[in-house]
Formats: sequence, structure tokens, C-alpha cells
Amino acid sequence: MSTSPAELYQLLIGSVVDYAIFMLDSAGHIMSWNPGAERIKGYAAEDIIGHHFSRFYTEDDLAAGVPATALKTAAETGRFSTEGWRVRKDGTRFWASVVIDPIRRSGELVGFAKITRDMTEQRSAAIAALESERRFRLLVQGVTDYAIFMLDPNGYVTNWNVGAQRIKGYLEPEIVGQHFSLFYTDEDRDAGVPIRALEQARREGRYEAEGWRRRKDGSRFWASVVVDAIYDDSGVLVGFAKVTRDLTERREAQLQLERSRQQFFEAQKMEAVGQLTGGLAHDFNNLLTGILGSLELARSRLAQGRPEDADRHMTAAQGAASRAAALTHRLLAFARRQTLDPRPTNASELVGGIADLVRRTVGPGIRLETVCGVGLWQALCDPNQLENAILNLCINARDAMPDGGRLTIETTNMYYDGSDPNMRDMDPGQYVAVCVSDTGVGMPPDVRERAFEPFYTTKPTGQGTGLGLSMVYGFAKQSGGTARIYSEPSQGTTIRIYLPRFHGEAPPAEAPPQPAEMPHAEAGETVLVVDDEPTVRLLITEVLADLGYTAIEAADAAAGLKVLQSNVRIDLLITDVGLPGGLNGRQMADAARQTRTRLKVLFITGYAVNAAIGNGYLEPGMHVLTKPFAIEKLAASIRRIMQE
Repeated sequence: MSTSPAELYQLLIGSVVDYAIFMLDSAGHIMSWNPGAERIKGYAAEDIIGHHFSRFYTEDDLAAGVPATALKTAAETGRFSTEGWRVRKDGTRFWASVVIDPIRRSGELVGFAKITRDMTEQRSAAIAALESERRFRLLVQGVTDYAIFMLDPNGYVTNWNVGAQRIKGYLEPEIVGQHFSLFYTDEDRDAGVPIRALEQARREGRYEAEGWRRRKDGSRFWASVVVDAIYDDSGVLVGFAKVTRDLTERREAQLQLERSRQQFFEAQKMEAVGQLTGGLAHDFNNLLTGILGSLELARSRLAQGRPEDADRHMTAAQGAASRAAALTHRLLAFARRQTLDPRPTNASELVGGIADLVRRTVGPGIRLETVCGVGLWQALCDPNQLENAILNLCINARDAMPDGGRLTIETTNMYYDGSDPNMRDMDPGQYVAVCVSDTGVGMPPDVRERAFEPFYTTKPTGQGTGLGLSMVYGFAKQSGGTARIYSEPSQGTTIRIYLPRFHGEAPPAEAPPQPAEMPHAEAGETVLVVDDEPTVRLLITEVLADLGYTAIEAADAAAGLKVLQSNVRIDLLITDVGLPGGLNGRQMADAARQTRTRLKVLFITGYAVNAAIGNGYLEPGMHVLTKPFAIEKLAASIRRIMQE
């Protein structure tokens, strides 16, 4: 016996419990009732069949005639669907999704099929989500310190908060629909920065950066930017959330702090230079005595017809002058500003090179010993900064031994395996250790703990900036190593600088220059020499004459400029930078080049090169030679410049 379609339908709806499915006659009276209807509405089938379906509606809906309107709409349009409050048997309300379909037989309306679903939980969740979104929007709109806005997947702005208006200067109607790259500088747009930001956010989920951004009025501000990608539940990108913060004031404060820090460092360096000058002045007096005395004896021996003895004294004077020049160069190297330039460095050779300078600085009451390790590795560091660090430590050691003592500088190889808990700030590996030890007063524990802190000093006010040891520690850390203090009261102090080992072939030592014949002038070449020191002018003009150049002298910039503005042939200008009379050598050369546009210039100076050329930039055809210089080097420089 086969089952009729009506029976199959009854079996089907009889198994549904998530939906209330029932039939109405054409007047709206209930004709059938499934288990889902019993569960949702609370009525048993025998209690509800024959009753009008309007008993499920609220009093407000009944008063408004909603049930009758629902049946009329379904009959006229073929379907009625809505959502609204309905009433259970126990009087409680639930939020219902309702569909009513008309049933016709031979074109005549015979009833309605009604399906109801309880959506109370879903509605509560939707309301909660809407409320959360509303609160979030209120929160975002109320934020004024951050620009918070949304972008669509292509980077076009979709909303805009008050903070964005304050920071970027655009009102919401002006900016919604515009591409966010509008806020970037021309340089960043040309470089594709906005596009890369979205690509990184899409690929990694987030993009973070700092940089210059543009306001509506064209002014720039320094911004911290975060872009987060937003995906829906199916993993499709729906847009980006972008948060921007104006950090211009903070950046300016950081730059000012860095400038102040650099000024303090320079002050500390100058303090160390001041400490050096006492010993240097004493040593220079000795050297000058040797130079002057040797020259006087050489003149005397020549007058006596004993040229062989004069040559010996001239050699002594030249040696003393060379030592004086080396001291000057070391002092200038110590005083100048420079960034780290790490390269393979033999610490033992460096210590040997500055040993004489250290002896003169600490004085005769302190005995200096150097202990250089056998087979010492090359260290990877800036040799000039290492030299500065050692000199600083030696000055500190001298101050810690007012009654004299022993100062030891030691170099050794060291391997760190990572097991020492006191060396946690250093990676395991091979290092070169440079140790400076003294037999002075030592440090109590509280001083030792703070000794590397910037500006911490136990010296009286005005006698130290407290930056010496912090600079040593900072140099070691920046080089990839560290520094440690070992000290006890009355037992002296040892400070160890650990520098990473350089792995690779050490660069070959520079071969000493071989004496060569000095190049001579070509016919008619003329050189103008401007220097306020007569002995320097005499030296240079004598060299020029020996080489076949025509030399013209001037004692200051005004006289030199007068020659340069005349019709006299000048192939090369040799001038000191520091000249009297209000016009220096660089200014004179620049003025002369207004008319002599291809004038070649050789600056000679006793200052460090950076101080000599001012802004660090030399135009084509300008060169620098630092005093003192060998005659061979002067002649070679002149010929090279002439042939350019």
C-alpha cells in the first residue's frame, strides 16, 4: 500500500522540532500542528487545533490588526514574511521569524501554510553586537589623540574619527572616499610606500612604521602608523583599520636629547683633553728645547766649518719635530667627533703606540707597565675610539693614585662560553680583552655599581662630567662586547674592555714610502702662497723655487685676494685656512673663484681636516694638506693638482 503525498508531508513535518509548522484554513483557524510548534509555542495539538492563530500575537499587534493584514498580504502577493514579538501559552514573549504562504486548489484559496522560527537568541546576539559596535564607534569618535579610520580593500577611506580630523586637518565629508595615500609625502608616494604598507598588512596581518605624513594645509608631522588587515569569517579581506599618532613633539624632544647628550660627550672629551694638556705642554717644551738647541748648534757648527757635526744636529732637530707632530695629531684625533668605524685592530700595537702619551699624561710619579698577550687576535672595533677609551681609563687611574703607584695596560685573548651569570649581556664567543689596572684608592660597592651610569661622578662639582666610564661602556657595547669593573677599597681598580674577535685575514701592513725624485714645474707655472706665518711662507716658496715654480707671497687674505683679482697668472693657490684680518682662507678662495672659476686650491692647515673645511664639503679642484708635512709630500701634492 503506497503512502500518499499528504501522508508523506505529515511524516516530514512531524519530525521537525526547530520550526513551528502548521496549517490554517482560509479564515485563519489552525487545522494541523507539528511537534516544533508545540515546543516553540507551548500548546499541545489538542489544545490549539480549531483556534484562531491570532492568539500568538501581542495585544499591541492585535489592536493594530496585524494578523488580518498578514493573511490578506499572503493571499494577495503569494507570501507574507516578517519578524516580531509573539506570545507563548505561558504568556512569555519570543522573537519570531514568520512566513505565511497561501494554499489554493483550482485557483480558490483554501488555507495557509505558516512557518515560525524562534529567533530570540539570535536577536539578542545581534543586538549585543550592534550595541558593541555603537559603543566602539562612540569610543573611536571620542578619541582625539589618535587618528582612527577604516579603509576598504583598495585603500579608500570609509570612516573618520575626531582624532583624524584634528591630526590630519580634514573633515569627514572631505576625506571619505579619498585614497589614504593622500596623507603621504610626495617622496613616499613616488617610492610606493603606501602600496607596500597595505601589501604588508594583507600578507602579515599588520604594518607598523614611523615617518613623515602630510596635513591638509601641506605641513608635515612625524607619525607613528599601524595598519591592521580585517577579514570576515570566511577569510575574505574586507578592509583595513588604520591608527596614526602625531609624534612630532616627541621626536623633537628625542632629537634635542640626543643633541644634549652629544654636547655632554663633547664636554667630557674636552675635559679629558684638558687633563692631557699638562703633560703635553711639558713634553712640547722639552721637544722645542731640543729643536731650537739642535738648530742653534747646527748653525754654529756650519759657521765653524764643521758641516759633518751640523748634519747630526739637524737630524736630532728633525726627529724632535716629528715626535711633536705625532703628539699633535694624536691630540686632534682624540678631540674630534666621529662615528664608529669598526675594522681589524691589533690592540697590542695600539697600546704600544700610545704608551709615550700615557706616560706624559700620568706623570713621573706613576710607573706604567704594558703586558701584551702572545698570539693576540685582531679585535673588531674602531681603533680611534679604543684609543680614546684607554686614555680615559688611564686619566681616571692617575686621579685614583694621587700619591703615585703602578698603572698596567694588558691585552689578552678570552673565550666566553656563556656559563658566567655575571656576563649575561655578552654573547658566547671569542673576544680580545684590554685591561687597565691601577693600585689606587679603589671603589666601594655602591660606587662600583653605579660607575658606568652617565653623569655619575664622585669628583667635586666642576671637576668632572661623569661621562668617562659611561662612554667606555657605551663604546664596548656598541662594538659588540661589554666592559666590567673589578675594584675594592684601597685595593685598586681593574677595568676590562671586551671586544669581539675579528675573523678573517688581517689587512697587510702598509709599506713605508720609498723616497722618490720630487716632480718639477712646467714652464711658466705660478703659485700664490698665502700664510701669516713667515717661516711657513719661506719654507713653501723655497720648495717651489727648487722645483722651478714662480712663487708669489702674501701675508693675509686681503693681500692674497688683491693678487687674485689682478691679471697676474696664477695656476695654484696655496693658503692657510686660519688667516688674520676677518677673511679666512676658504672665504678668500671662494671669492677668487667668482672670477677665476677654475682656480686650483691647496689648503694647508694645522687643524683637523673637518675643522679646516668647515661644512665638510670641498668643491672640485680644492684639496687639503695638514701641517706638518714632508717636503716630498708637498711637492707631490702640487704636481698632482697641477695635472688634474
